Amino acid sequence: MRAVAGLWADLADLVLPVECAGCRERRAARHGFCPGCVTALAALRPRPVRPTAAPPGLPPCVALGPYGGALREALLAYKERGRHGLARPLGGLLAEVVAGAVGAARPVLLVPVPDTAVAARARYGDHLDRLARHAAARLGRAGWPVRVLRPLRALPRPDSATLDSAGRARAAQSAFQARPRVAPPRARAGAPAPVVVLLDDIVTTGVTLAAAARVLSATGLSPTVAAVLAATEKRRRS
Repeated sequence: MRAVAGLWADLADLVLPVECAGCRERRAARHGFCPGCVTALAALRPRPVRPTAAPPGLPPCVALGPYGGALREALLAYKERGRHGLARPLGGLLAEVVAGAVGAARPVLLVPVPDTAVAARARYGDHLDRLARHAAARLGRAGWPVRVLRPLRALPRPDSATLDSAGRARAAQSAFQARPRVAPPRARAGAPAPVVVLLDDIVTTGVTLAAAARVLSATGLSPTVAAVLAATEKRRRS
């Protein structure tokens, strides 16, 4: 049984043909996905992932699937090709990952890794914040007490696409700072403490998540787990 009931109902209803975000074919689709890509995405299940030589401070990570196929194409369409309407289905998928990572419904605090100001301008808004809000809405409809917090600010840094793994690690060390006057919410007497879930779209080396987790922990919001949509897989040499 799916952890978040009704997740795929939004994707199954067909409307007029558009370019599918998962395969880029012009086919009948709802919220950007054709039936074939809906089937491929529906087959994915959240699972623990861990980068090779994980950096210190990286919390346990759970991903929906590998960074490939329909999932990769959908993320590229959303982030790089301006398909902002994909925030709803991708946010629903992220809710699925959160539910799989946390387990039974309980209070959760979702903390998205923030975009830099430059990236947010290029994408007409913080792409992770949009996903987090849709994930929270999905979880809330399923009965989860959930809040989205933005206690982190991203500092200017080079585009990670231009850096090697060592360069990304150095840039990540000073990538974030805590926002002022953001205090951890107090749990009501007798209520269970909320689970803090750090959100990102893709995990590669883990250095960005580890850096965000360290700053977040310093604010009193130590993340229990990181939930991501996709995890890159190290290619094996033949």
